[in-house]
Amino acid sequence: MSRLDLLLLSFIAIVFAGCQTIYQNPGRPGPPPGDNSSLATPSARMSISQDTQPSLAVKIGQMLMVGFRGLTVDDEHFIIQDIKERHLGGLILFDYDAPSRQRQRNVTSLGQLQALTASLQKAATSPLLIAVDQEGGVISRLKEQDGFPPTVSHGFLGGLDDPDETYRRSAALAATLAEAGINFNLAPVVDLCLNPDNPIISRFERCFSADPQAVTDHARQFIRAHRKRGVLTALKHFPGHGSSVADSHLGMADITNSWSKLELVPYRNLIGEGMADAVMTAHVYHAGRDDHWPATLSRNIVGGLLRQELGYEGLIISDDLQMGAIVKHFGLETAIEMAIAAGVDILIFANNSLYQEDIVSRAGELIRDLVRMGRITEARLDESYRRIMAAKAKMATSGTLTLPMVPALDPRVNQLREREIFSE
Repeated sequence: MSRLDLLLLSFIAIVFAGCQTIYQNPGRPGPPPGDNSSLATPSARMSISQDTQPSLAVKIGQMLMVGFRGLTVDDEHFIIQDIKERHLGGLILFDYDAPSRQRQRNVTSLGQLQALTASLQKAATSPLLIAVDQEGGVISRLKEQDGFPPTVSHGFLGGLDDPDETYRRSAALAATLAEAGINFNLAPVVDLCLNPDNPIISRFERCFSADPQAVTDHARQFIRAHRKRGVLTALKHFPGHGSSVADSHLGMADITNSWSKLELVPYRNLIGEGMADAVMTAHVYHAGRDDHWPATLSRNIVGGLLRQELGYEGLIISDDLQMGAIVKHFGLETAIEMAIAAGVDILIFANNSLYQEDIVSRAGELIRDLVRMGRITEARLDESYRRIMAAKAKMATSGTLTLPMVPALDPRVNQLREREIFSE
């Protein structure tokens, strides 16, 4: 084994030990909170050495995040085999299985969820990113009916327009996630409430406000609260889904005539403040920015607008690549190639519109083929691997803080007709 291999293994062992401490003692109080502006302590702001060379299989596995069915898992479960044999780096959990229209896909109670996340982490040699969409209100995977504390929507918090209350509510939400062993919340939504008839954002109160400064202020508090619990967050849906008239879960959402640069303001603000742990791309189409590819697959939008114009150097995660906007227009190989080429670091396959138990092996083989053919360079995969491992290092070494739960759920949330949103 080379010295570089030993260095990598040592890094992973340190990070994983930190994660295990958090997961095995989810309710323990942590060290006193430090600076609210950073998830990690100064010593945790590390990156993978430029000359570290993990195997190609490891780099590919770390770039995938998938969903699965199961309240419990054992060695025979395909997801455990993917973790052990294919180095799968991320998982996304749901309470509802959309293809079968059945509840209790991964979540029934706190105790069950703690056992599940512990089993998943135990199978991994590198700490897993375990993600959910816990925005609050309707879009919550950990629901009150399963014994979890009630939550409120972004829209409700934006209506109150009290950033301190947003922090308090978000702190309770983040504490629940940390206690359950979930370390990545695919939130906050920083889309602007520009179209009140938007079928997927405004309709479910998923946006804080139409005012970009108000969105910035509330999203900042949401992120601060999560960082205190060691939970990563993701700004979504870049470059903006709030003005759309269509739902990208079902098909392509064309924002060419509705989008404005105002929708970039929350991203620009939060990135500039160092508050972006990750950014999630949207499957929206803007002919003025790219006349062929939707944002997730666009070098112009991901590489040009997000990386270059906004100066974002951190983790980029796709929205679910099995959503209608992608699968109805592009093949799997094309979607994977273009997303990686655009600059996306983690590819989500939620397995909750399509259900493909072999998606990790299929996606992994396609990426290997793309590298062998020279259509994607291994150096490009190295970039994503470094960002992913740096995010895991921040997550594992941040402190935790016990925060009070909030008991009250505003009755406005119950007036919404709940619909199971099967992906992000």
